[in-house]
Amino acid sequence: MEYLLDAVQMKAADHYTIRQLGIPSLELMERAALSCVEAMEQWRPGRALIVCGSGNNGGDGFAIGRILLEKGADVTLVFAGRMESRTEETIRQMERFKQAGGKVCGTFEPGAYDVVADALFGAGLNRDITGDYLDIVRKMNESEGKKLAVDIPSGISAATGCVMGAAFRADVTVTFQEKKLGLCLFPGRSYAGEVLVSDIGIDSSLITRGRDVCYTVDKSDAKKMLPPRPADSHKGTFGKLLLIAGSRGMAGAAFLSAYSAYRMGAGLVQIYTAEENRTVLQQLIPEAVISAYEEFDREELKTKLAWADAVCIGPGIGISEISRHILNTVLKEGEVPCMIDADGLNLLTSDSRLMKGLSEGKYVLTPHMKELSRLTGRPVEDIKKNRKELLELFAEQYGVTLVQKDACTLVGESGRHTYVNQTGSAAMAKAGSGDVLSGMIAGLMAQGKEPYEAAVLGVYLHGLAGELACERLGDYSVLARDLAEHIGSAVLQIINEKH
Repeated sequence: MEYLLDAVQMKAADHYTIRQLGIPSLELMERAALSCVEAMEQWRPGRALIVCGSGNNGGDGFAIGRILLEKGADVTLVFAGRMESRTEETIRQMERFKQAGGKVCGTFEPGAYDVVADALFGAGLNRDITGDYLDIVRKMNESEGKKLAVDIPSGISAATGCVMGAAFRADVTVTFQEKKLGLCLFPGRSYAGEVLVSDIGIDSSLITRGRDVCYTVDKSDAKKMLPPRPADSHKGTFGKLLLIAGSRGMAGAAFLSAYSAYRMGAGLVQIYTAEENRTVLQQLIPEAVISAYEEFDREELKTKLAWADAVCIGPGIGISEISRHILNTVLKEGEVPCMIDADGLNLLTSDSRLMKGLSEGKYVLTPHMKELSRLTGRPVEDIKKNRKELLELFAEQYGVTLVQKDACTLVGESGRHTYVNQTGSAAMAKAGSGDVLSGMIAGLMAQGKEPYEAAVLGVYLHGLAGELACERLGDYSVLARDLAEHIGSAVLQIINEKH
């Protein structure tokens, strides 16, 4: 598990390390600078441009400049801050840089360098870049040479990943102690390039205990989350999933979800769908039980709900009155974990009374940005600027696990750390990808995983399957069915993880 901190959280960890553990701030700064220089050495930085601000990020930059001077590099160091605003550490590092023979410049023009280092603002920036600073960022980006950001690209919010007026585009970002949340969320993730996390001795253990800290997982973490597969088992051991999916002309959504649930390990999938889909689904997925309806039958549906270990409702069911009655019955009569996606979410949006039927700890909702906008009444752009905050508010208000789908998907539940997914690729941006994810999460719930963990593991493996499909087929040609086909490969990859 890797924790993702914002600027406030990182500052608290920094202060604790300095004040309580007695590690001098200048010592931490020296370690940070050295780690940046080590990252630069791959580029043989004979000629370097370093742009420094007034804060401690600028102090890191001055220390980087001094170390490069001592290694024989030609260093152009530009101080773009205000002299009266310098921190004590930055004042000390500026003096050390000058004592080493360095010259501090006040301006620069775009040029050709081996490396351009951004030490202008760092993680503490809390307002848009304007005025002369816009021009400085532009000049850094226009300069030739490999680009390195110190801690975080200037202009990227450490909390949201949003661009604050303008931002430095890095090839590599060396971030200190813990990865910053803004380096993992788009568009910040696109500006950061390769992210290297350097352990400089800051103790963040107290901070990461707080529930407001986000996290991500790796393959070894995901391996531990897989449901057990005992040798002495049968199909009932691995759960019965009732999949309510597919209206007239929408058999594909039902197929993709059912197929993905099976690939994820569910023992038995029963598809409850419109009568028109029966024949095609029997042909597409003979492993599934097909139950069809022509009109709403409450008692029949109650029987099927009683049979299931988990329910998934929504993919392709439409927003007809029959679909509305079905969802209402699931909310009132269902007693097992339930996943609501696609048209199920659209039905919730259209009738506020249905939202009141969500009971705490039982439901997983998987909206993409437009669906979440309809659910919350907030514009998509507003959601993108406040993703973590709005996710946590919604999850707490309705007592659900919320999967906030996007290029970087978040998973939240009241009282739990927010999960930030880092797997996946642009190749997954195709119709049906969400149906695959629905089946995967629901398949895990059928196997006994509680909703939050099922959502986290499902999202992680969904992205990993997308990466594997992209490796085989390229960015352009991956279809939703290819994601489902690569679920098994994704699972095998984490099972074979040695660490």
